[in-house]
Amino acid sequence: MAITLEERPIIMIGAERSGTTLVMAMIGCHPRIAVPEVVWYYSRFRPYLHTYGDLSVEKNFRTLATEMVFGLKTPFWGMNVNPRTIVDEIIQDVKEQSFAGLYCAMFERFARENGRKPRWGEKTPYNLFFIKEILEDFPNAQFIYITRDGRDASVDYMESSFGPTNIYCAAEVWRLCQDAAAPWREKLSKDQWHDVKYEELVKNPEAILKGVCEFLQEDYDPAMLDFHKTDLAQARGATSDHKPLGSPTSDKYIGIHKNLLSLRDQRIYAAVAGKAHLEAGYTLDVDPLVVTDEEATKYVDWDGRIRAATLDGPEGHIVYESYNDWLIDQRLERKRQGLWTDDSPKPFPIGESYEELIMGQRAWTKWKKHLCIKRQYVGKTAL
Repeated sequence: MAITLEERPIIMIGAERSGTTLVMAMIGCHPRIAVPEVVWYYSRFRPYLHTYGDLSVEKNFRTLATEMVFGLKTPFWGMNVNPRTIVDEIIQDVKEQSFAGLYCAMFERFARENGRKPRWGEKTPYNLFFIKEILEDFPNAQFIYITRDGRDASVDYMESSFGPTNIYCAAEVWRLCQDAAAPWREKLSKDQWHDVKYEELVKNPEAILKGVCEFLQEDYDPAMLDFHKTDLAQARGATSDHKPLGSPTSDKYIGIHKNLLSLRDQRIYAAVAGKAHLEAGYTLDVDPLVVTDEEATKYVDWDGRIRAATLDGPEGHIVYESYNDWLIDQRLERKRQGLWTDDSPKPFPIGESYEELIMGQRAWTKWKKHLCIKRQYVGKTAL
């Protein structure tokens, strides 16, 4: 069943390293809108609901609730909760016994504990692959799509501790994201879809945020420009991957590909993502370089190996990855228990070559097994 809220949900999406976290922090400073840390609920759980069995069965529903509540990358979104009772409390708050009911109850709990704000929003970049499902669950949700020059986003992704390790793979992911979002930009009304260009946002944040607020039918509040003072931004800003978030907006990250990508890499990017790049309104100043199938295979192979090998490196994502791997183990255990079979429905992206990417994995099972990567469930660094 669908849940239609009077205070419409706000879904912020875009390719990783495109400014989605910046927009999340800004909108979360609005006095009426609560936005917690990144969630990954749709990509981690929505395609795999069949593995929990019939959710009208209390035990099955509780299993899903427990994995969602305890599976947040930032534990409990920093809320002051009792771990012994929080699952019961969320279950008591659901509007319906479903994934959407749990999802909504979690966000409403966060909104209450953060100034009793009446409205909530979510930022998970790869929700862009689940727009259909989000609309099934929340028909009046509003989407804010953030686009950044794919060359800058790609090299920024490569420089991060969790992204692709070569330009071919980075460009492929960026193109995949643009292709997934493009049809919805055409289908949804201006009341439900709003585009934000990263470059315009950092150059003129007040004007762009006023446009965002107009789309959301909210009054603009200057507090949105103080995003960098929040605990969320300061915690993120303490890491190398999100250092800019700890300071006011700056345009110094526009055009970083000119110094960080070789001419050859820029030409590879143009070959892989050039069409989507131009359609997004950006220009290219190099000719595409032909990438052979043999070269493409090598790029993908080496990317997979390096991703797995560096999971437990500086600011690596081994803890986050280990929990994702644990979720897969739980699905297989429920299969052994007979809650689902190989004949069960396989919704998108199950079976796709990029399923693990969309799920939010930072390395691929094939290479984690090949390199005997050990799991780690406790970490000391900011997530």
